[in-house]
Amino acid sequence: MSYLDLYSGGGPLLESGDGEARAAVFGVPFDSTHSYRPGTRFGPDAIREAFNNIEVFHAGLGVDLEGVRIADHGNLRHTVVASEMLEMVGRATAELAGRGMPAVILGGEHLLTLGSAAQFGADTAFVVFDAHYDLRDSYAGARESHASYLRRLVERRGAGGIVHVGARAFAGEELAFLSESGIRTVSDAEVRAGDGPRALERALEPYGRVYASFDLDALDPAYAPGVGNPEADGMTSRELFGMLGALREKEIACADIVELNPGHDSGATAALAAKIMSTVIAMQVAHGGL
Repeated sequence: MSYLDLYSGGGPLLESGDGEARAAVFGVPFDSTHSYRPGTRFGPDAIREAFNNIEVFHAGLGVDLEGVRIADHGNLRHTVVASEMLEMVGRATAELAGRGMPAVILGGEHLLTLGSAAQFGADTAFVVFDAHYDLRDSYAGARESHASYLRRLVERRGAGGIVHVGARAFAGEELAFLSESGIRTVSDAEVRAGDGPRALERALEPYGRVYASFDLDALDPAYAPGVGNPEADGMTSRELFGMLGALREKEIACADIVELNPGHDSGATAALAAKIMSTVIAMQVAHGGL
């Protein structure tokens, strides 16, 4: 049985080339643990629409995605139950990984990452770009929340190989857990100083395989206004794409792009999300991983 076929509720398809699929995409329309601005469940379709309307030729990589087939499996079935969503995401991700097909997962809130990242062992580095650490033990009475997913992930797989990039808004309990767990960080100060790319390269040196998670609120709201939990004084889009170079020679086993909130967007955030997806796929095509 294909869990992708079982769980898919459909959705607008990406425009892509012909032939054998070189990448897989599915959406997760879930935002039931939101704590500020609801609406990220509409993010997957907005990213697809933007992707279909941006240029996808990557001259620096020598890759034109117009000729690359991307298998879009639509959106997973909508649910408001966190455990049900996590089960669907986990099974869909494991199915694609079993086929040797890396996935790009479109969110939806960041809790979905607990379901997908948990499918990969400690030999796969986990790098996350995010304004928040998401290391609370619980939030608003829920232990499975967008504000606590990373703590749950550490409990499942340990902190080895986890690299957090760009945090600038957090609680005291999160700093305490961060210190106790040994999660590696690329700080907001390092990013501001222009040291982000090299710091991330050093952190990922022992690993050939990476799971990359992009919470769009890592960016300053001037660049990404349409997110669930905007935080002022963040990184620029150029700084983020500069750090993507650290992933260029890695096998990207899976990636997710989360927290796009189209109801608060000018279109800029969706365009950034689509560019991230396009760049990640193009890097893997150039690397030979897809």
